[in-house]
Amino acid sequence: MRMQRHVSALILGAALTCGPAFAIAQSTTSSSDTAKQDAKKAGEETKKAAHQSKDATEDAAHATAKGTEKAYDKTKVGTEKAYDKTKSGTEKAYDKTKSGTEKAYDKTKNGTKKAYDKTKDTTKGAADGAKEGAKQPQ
Repeated sequence: MRMQRHVSALILGAALTCGPAFAIAQSTTSSSDTAKQDAKKAGEETKKAAHQSKDATEDAAHATAKGTEKAYDKTKVGTEKAYDKTKSGTEKAYDKTKSGTEKAYDKTKNGTKKAYDKTKDTTKGAADGAKEGAKQPQ
């Protein structure tokens, strides 16, 4: 039994002594593999992030182009609308000015004719009165 204890103690001692050595050897290999895997994973994540960034940039560029085109179209429509309103307003103003000018012309023409006729009658009456007065001596 004593011998059996010594053998058990020897095996236990050997296991305790060699166990950490095996663990260290295995962990070094595992650590190397883990570092490679970490580097590979980091590269894949960087590649994925770059791809996502590219997609986001393309989406932003597309949205900007679409927004610019929409703004251009709205500006074009607004400009055409303003042009049409200005044209319509100008035509209305032209028509009103023309009508007002014709009306003023007609009134001026009639007023001038009336004044001419009155002046003619008054002048004729004055001339006739002067002739009468010249014929009759006092």
